[in-house]
Amino acid sequence: MKISMVSEHASPLATLGGVDAGGQNVHVAALAEALARHDVDVTVHTRRDDPDLPRQVELGHGVRVDHVRAGPAHYVGKDALLPYMDDFADDLHQQWRRDRPDVVHAHFWMSGLAAVRAARPLGVPVVLTLHALGVVKRRHQGRKDTSPPDRIALEQRLVSDVGHIVATCTDEAFELVRMGAPRRRISVVPCGVDLSFFRPDGPADEPGPGRARLLFVGRLVERKGVGNVVSALAKVPDAELVVAGGPDPADLDVDAEVGRLRALAAQEGVADRVRFLGRVEHHRLPELYRSADVVTCVPWYEPFGIVPLEAMACGVPVVASAVGGLVDTVVEGGTGLHVPARSPERLAEALGDLLADPGWCRELGNRGARRVRELFSWDRVGGLTLNVYRRILAGQSVRTRRPSLPAGV
Repeated sequence: MKISMVSEHASPLATLGGVDAGGQNVHVAALAEALARHDVDVTVHTRRDDPDLPRQVELGHGVRVDHVRAGPAHYVGKDALLPYMDDFADDLHQQWRRDRPDVVHAHFWMSGLAAVRAARPLGVPVVLTLHALGVVKRRHQGRKDTSPPDRIALEQRLVSDVGHIVATCTDEAFELVRMGAPRRRISVVPCGVDLSFFRPDGPADEPGPGRARLLFVGRLVERKGVGNVVSALAKVPDAELVVAGGPDPADLDVDAEVGRLRALAAQEGVADRVRFLGRVEHHRLPELYRSADVVTCVPWYEPFGIVPLEAMACGVPVVASAVGGLVDTVVEGGTGLHVPARSPERLAEALGDLLADPGWCRELGNRGARRVRELFSWDRVGGLTLNVYRRILAGQSVRTRRPSLPAGV
């Protein structure tokens, strides 16, 4: 089977940790590689954002990255890419006329627009994974939402135009139904985690003496809830907060969000217990996770959220806000605890309860590692995705009354 993935801003080759580089980059790369292990030939089409990039790069056996010429050959923020999607689509259409894929799998809404325009005249079915919904982003960010003004209307039309939608969590699936997407054309396939890399055994970073370690990993943007963790720390004595993510370590002192969080820590009286690492190399993450007593992941909203899976795979309990995909991945009282978003008070209570019972922490961590091994390996995710492709090619649709969730999730 030949699959073309479209990921206009999230290249699988990108350095993680930047403003527009995160979970989608990891997802696209890992899914492509997992499909290749199922003997699928995969090309990932992404926008060329550097004039020195070759047209194609081999990512691994059976996977190549194609750099599409659409817009200037330098970085452009994803919210400013819409004017270049027609050129992106034209390039794809010409490629697919010469070498027709069996299925196109678009990632993100702008990729979906380009994919439908390029594939529809050729009769190639399009599968869409949105990764984030404009209506949800607008609901939570309001005036701070920097998406193009037409995003919500274009997404609503798009979910009716594509052949099938792969949602990454049940919350997203029900949002899609509310947008008018036919239920029979929605499947739920979660994101995965690299179990050979994120695992409980192995070296751990050395925590501070005499203090429990709380860990945050992710981009430093306000909606990720780092400020709520800083505020909660004031009510969690004898604990330190380590924040991994954001700018290069050399740029921490000039980063606006780091400055805001440092000022908040000083205001809360916890400045001596908050440490900013800046961007952490991917290979260092497992030992950092294993050094933590609890990983905090309390965004205001989250389409899926890969950090809890990585933490659980390393045997660490997670305190997560009860939003989006975190409701599917973190089991309340089973692998961690859920708290309301934007509630430092409830977060402090949950952290205090966990840290007061190290045995419970270990039990939750062990359960989390088992859950991830059973349900969230990339090989399993690749197989579930491949089943969607096969069903579409066979002319079948999901025959369920509601969006389907993989067994056990």
